[in-house]
Amino acid sequence: MDGKTTDTARGARTDGLSQAQTLIIAAAAGLSVANIYYAQPLLDLMAHDIGLSSAAVGLVVTLTQVGYGLGLLFIAPIGDLIDRRKLILVQGLLSAVGLVVVAAAREKAMLLAGMGVVGLLAVMVQVLVAHAASLATPAQRGRVVGTVTSGVVTGILAARSVAGTIADVGGWRAVYLTSALLTVAMAGVLISVLPRQSAERNSETYIHALLSIPMMFLREPALLFRGILALLIFASFSTFWTALVLPLSAPPFSYSHTWIGLFGLVGLAGAIGATCAGRLADKGYGQWTTGAFLALLLASWWPIAFLPFSIPMLLTGVFLLDLAIQAVHVTNLSVVVALHPQKSGRLIGGYMIFYSAGSAIGAIAATTTYAQFGWAGISALGATFGAIALAVWIASLFSPSAGRRRSRCSV
Repeated sequence: MDGKTTDTARGARTDGLSQAQTLIIAAAAGLSVANIYYAQPLLDLMAHDIGLSSAAVGLVVTLTQVGYGLGLLFIAPIGDLIDRRKLILVQGLLSAVGLVVVAAAREKAMLLAGMGVVGLLAVMVQVLVAHAASLATPAQRGRVVGTVTSGVVTGILAARSVAGTIADVGGWRAVYLTSALLTVAMAGVLISVLPRQSAERNSETYIHALLSIPMMFLREPALLFRGILALLIFASFSTFWTALVLPLSAPPFSYSHTWIGLFGLVGLAGAIGATCAGRLADKGYGQWTTGAFLALLLASWWPIAFLPFSIPMLLTGVFLLDLAIQAVHVTNLSVVVALHPQKSGRLIGGYMIFYSAGSAIGAIAATTTYAQFGWAGISALGATFGAIALAVWIASLFSPSAGRRRSRCSV
């Protein structure tokens, strides 16, 4: 089925999305993805309340990412086959239930299971990105995807600040109860503003769509390359944000969770990086944009390593780290979606599996490394992930298969 036929079957409108609809989808995507990151500044509170060790508390983040990865694999492809509007509504309501389970958890097993469910259903963010891409006209697709991605970036970074502030006032459980209420409200708004799709359906089966994901990544060197980069950069990203609360909440800093959460606002520069990187990728500079920001990612770990001695240096590193991560991420998405726009759901889902795997690896490695080697170990670990990503990019310059794809999709 070609792109035109699929768009018709999906009920895509010829007039695309309005600015208001795009902004609402962006806000919903930000709220959805925030559910994955609320826990990061709250790990010490959760550990104390539930009785988790400092090493084991990393499982809270890891299982959330595992759930997210399963959702990307088994839920995201459904959006290519049925009305995404209905799928988004069901995901939103079930996500609210999962958030309530987390808020009510009194035992380790219930907390971890609840976090896994929250991660599983947070994949709605990628369904929203794919839906926005499919509803947009070709002329506005880059702008729409860029706007929605900026909402995702804002949600990721604001989550830590919001979680810290609410936790200082009402405890960590209040964070998840608040999110549950907002998620129900968000689902109601989305169902009222998203355009309805026609009754005609894609004839492709779910099993075929599911099995096509690994095949596409094996057949398309550009997809596999971008997936590997996603795994490495988000392992570096998760290493930093998972471990940051541990030294900042302890002496000599003893910062409140509100103050720790505010560190995430520094990274809002990532939204700027996302916009600029998207424009450069549209102009055919995706390859060199990727290399430049991977080098910046590696360099950002030098000021980050000064955490025990200089908060201003740390803030500089946070700014550079988030700018680099989001710039590479948006460039990756631009390449992935452009390959097969009519299969955006499964392509984004497949790509984000690498993202989720990297985040989970970074989270569990960070808490274990910090327990053994302190912040110096964290800095070395994060820089290692960045160095490997840069080495993979350099190797791609000499890859014949990557070279053939560069002209087609700006690998």
